[in-house]
Amino acid sequence: MPKEIILYNLRDDVKEEDYVKWCEDYKGPLLIGLPASKSFTLLKMMGGIQGNGQKGSPPNPTKSPFTYIGILDTTSLEEWAKSRESKAFKDEFFPQWFSKWAADFYILEGIEAYYGESD
Repeated sequence: MPKEIILYNLRDDVKEEDYVKWCEDYKGPLLIGLPASKSFTLLKMMGGIQGNGQKGSPPNPTKSPFTYIGILDTTSLEEWAKSRESKAFKDEFFPQWFSKWAADFYILEGIEAYYGESD
């Protein structure tokens, strides 16, 4: 399934509880309501593990470089690009998210190379 993955941190002046409420009340419903959207998940990162097999660096606990990860499942990347051009996304949602909530961010798009589930 095609996905857009958004890695980001909140601005220093943002209260986390205000952001989560905004996501529950506005961001989540808006994103899920766009035509190319199938689902949206917001993850708060609590930590991580970093290593480098090529350099032989063993895994060690570390702080995640991004506090939040949004995962948007889409019908297709082409259709999602059209949804991002909608008035609701381009003129209303994104300017708010960019100017009021988000600090540094990185947006990735891709398709599943493998998917599995346990019984």
